[in-house]
Amino acid sequence: MNRFDRITAILIQLQSRKIVKAQDLAERFEISLRTVYRDMSTLAEAGVPIIGEAGVGYSIMEGYRLPPVMFTKEEARTFITAEKLVEKFTDFSTQNHYQSAMFKIKAVLRSSEKSMVETLENHIEVRRNNVAFNTASSNVLDCLLKSISEKKAVRISYLAMTADIPGDRVIEPVGIYHETSYWYTIAFCHLRNAYRNFRSDRIQRIEITEQSFEHQHAPLNDFLNEVRENRKVQLVVVRVAKNVARYIGDQKYYYGFVSEKIIGDQLEMAFLTESLEWFAHWYLMIAPNAIVIEPEILKSHLKKLISQISESLQL
Repeated sequence: MNRFDRITAILIQLQSRKIVKAQDLAERFEISLRTVYRDMSTLAEAGVPIIGEAGVGYSIMEGYRLPPVMFTKEEARTFITAEKLVEKFTDFSTQNHYQSAMFKIKAVLRSSEKSMVETLENHIEVRRNNVAFNTASSNVLDCLLKSISEKKAVRISYLAMTADIPGDRVIEPVGIYHETSYWYTIAFCHLRNAYRNFRSDRIQRIEITEQSFEHQHAPLNDFLNEVRENRKVQLVVVRVAKNVARYIGDQKYYYGFVSEKIIGDQLEMAFLTESLEWFAHWYLMIAPNAIVIEPEILKSHLKKLISQISESLQL
């Protein structure tokens, strides 16, 4: 990247964040701190009202705005890909907000980029196999994100996996994350007086309250790391015929897949699972072409399931 492009990119980053640290700029552009200081001086000399505070970082005076930014063809292509993903993997409210933002972005594209974008829109499709929200008009993600940014508790009607009817909860969301085709939020639950995990499609109704957060929450990654460290998992090793293993696809990741290696005409696969019982249910699908290496107790779960199936079919 030449110096002009770098300084332009620094200016855009300054406009996109409240505070930008010199060290962050140095790492992003792979330059020295001294070069960062020179680039900042260049921007200031060009009339950009930069405010620098030792030990804090740089910011731009409130109210200063650049003229519309010109995007490259490569950047314009990524917008379309992102738009397709947002369309399929977020809630109705978030989709509308993103679509509005996309109209503004497309408005500043050059004619050649607009033509390319319109062409690409008909050649990218994202398919999903599940419904991540309770209704097509859901606003779950939008409410959760607003709750987090404004530090206001939300009231939800939640259908837990073990419940027959939804129950009301007041929660303080810490953050949201996407995993195994669903959105989740880790939140402090006032009912349980503890942090709990809530899945998006089980939230039947949601509304933001005027009640401020009662707790100071750690960053989301701290909770996710703690959950991973505290998980009680058990190692499972199975061998599957290679000509069958290729049909398993992404299913394996839902059951704790961690590694695999080829042994002759078989694929030895290792899993870390929290439930041998649920793993046994999945294993039955590949059982005719697979063998259990460990643990021995998994075979007991399989025998029990096979016995139940035999009774059900009156064999």
